[in-house]
Amino acid sequence: MSDDIGELAEWIGKSEDAFDECSAMLVRRVAALLNRDPYDFREGDPLPNGWQMCLFTPLTLTRELKGDGHAAVDTLMPPAPLPRRMLGGRRLYYHAPVVIGDRLRRVSEVTAITPKEGRSGKLVIVTLRHSIYREGADAPAIIEEQDTIYREEAASGAAKKGSRAGVQPPGEPDFFDDIVTEPQQLFRYSAICFNTHRIHYDQAYTTETEGYPGLIVNGGLTALLLVDLLERKLDQQPKSFEARNTGAVICGRPIRLCGMNTESGWTLWVQDDNANVLLEVKAT
Repeated sequence: MSDDIGELAEWIGKSEDAFDECSAMLVRRVAALLNRDPYDFREGDPLPNGWQMCLFTPLTLTRELKGDGHAAVDTLMPPAPLPRRMLGGRRLYYHAPVVIGDRLRRVSEVTAITPKEGRSGKLVIVTLRHSIYREGADAPAIIEEQDTIYREEAASGAAKKGSRAGVQPPGEPDFFDDIVTEPQQLFRYSAICFNTHRIHYDQAYTTETEGYPGLIVNGGLTALLLVDLLERKLDQQPKSFEARNTGAVICGRPIRLCGMNTESGWTLWVQDDNANVLLEVKAT
């Protein structure tokens, strides 16, 4: 794979622009997803931090999707020599509020391509940096970095566990919620994001082809639920957060959304019913 990686390195620095509008209807759909009154959010109000996931959704034509639901050809992401794709982690920095009704520009750039050897085999990690600007602004309002992981094909009949063994909670939570995710939530989140990755809605594909025990809850949805927990429990919004996925959240299984106060902010995490951490967020 080394020769392929050498060719992929040419994609570092590649960038593209996109344009969108932070419409009230988009924001109200996120509110409905989170069981908030959609009409509490009106044009001119600030967009809650973490809700930018409804913006800049992909516009790939249906006929241009692969069997797993991803785009067959991505104009920005490099053609990694491994077939399976998932989000590994993300870092978000909020510098200025985005206002509902704003016209926005996003500059996306490939900043790193890193080959690794993981427990499941060879990996390629592609890091994108998205900078979101309000119309007329010289500095970005939001910067998001995403690590996309490309992996080898799943071994035949190999079932994934819901978490990585040995990832334990950082301590006792200061606040938490016990929930069970439902397919309706996954459908709504994927619809808002125009996300067609089949592991989030196609049970047969997810279990028979990918080898998971059930539908996979979107990493972005899980992070959004933690941000929502912080606002509901403490009436706080993060100015930055760093999310790291450590296991798959399986739809329909009990999970606990947890938060712990720290000197610099909060540690937020999701744990399963065996107290294994599936997602951890450092927020300030």
